[in-house]
Amino acid sequence: MLIAFVTAHEGVEQIELTDPWQAAKDAGHEPRLISTRPGRVQAFKHLDKADTFPVDQVVAEASADDYGALVLPGGLANPDALRMDKKAVAFIKSFFEAGKPVASICHGPWTLVEADVVRGRTLTSWPSLRTDIRNAGGEWVDEQVRVCEAAPSTLITSRKPADLKAFCEAFTAEFTKSAGVTAGR
Repeated sequence: MLIAFVTAHEGVEQIELTDPWQAAKDAGHEPRLISTRPGRVQAFKHLDKADTFPVDQVVAEASADDYGALVLPGGLANPDALRMDKKAVAFIKSFFEAGKPVASICHGPWTLVEADVVRGRTLTSWPSLRTDIRNAGGEWVDEQVRVCEAAPSTLITSRKPADLKAFCEAFTAEFTKSAGVTAGR
């Protein structure tokens, strides 16, 4: 299954991109890096520049119809920039409208708040997003990983890089289950 990893052109927390990317590949999925600009994405290790990664597709040209699932890595600047990009927000929201699974870690749910898709859902994130999530109608919990199966799509969230192992296990299980359901139709 093709999985869209959506990031801004800079500011993604590198380990929150690379660990889930590898987990998706190890589970037999095909990750694709979708960004707000063509070229390369500048990742960070906390506040320091890290590696760059090639963009596979620009979000303005992407369609959720082409992907089976979505991953939103965190980083402080990444989701803040994404939530200001109307095409990125619309692309992300379209996964929920299509009932496709979405995974988000750390500050990633900021973009979900902007897409107005957290209402009625229970999720976790970096603790500073707690008030934003509650104000958007979601229930925030302080858990390593949370799988919320509220219709129409499953949402998998985690708090921070220390939760990556549990996050990767949870979202790959959900994505594999979703791929099996789609293949069986």
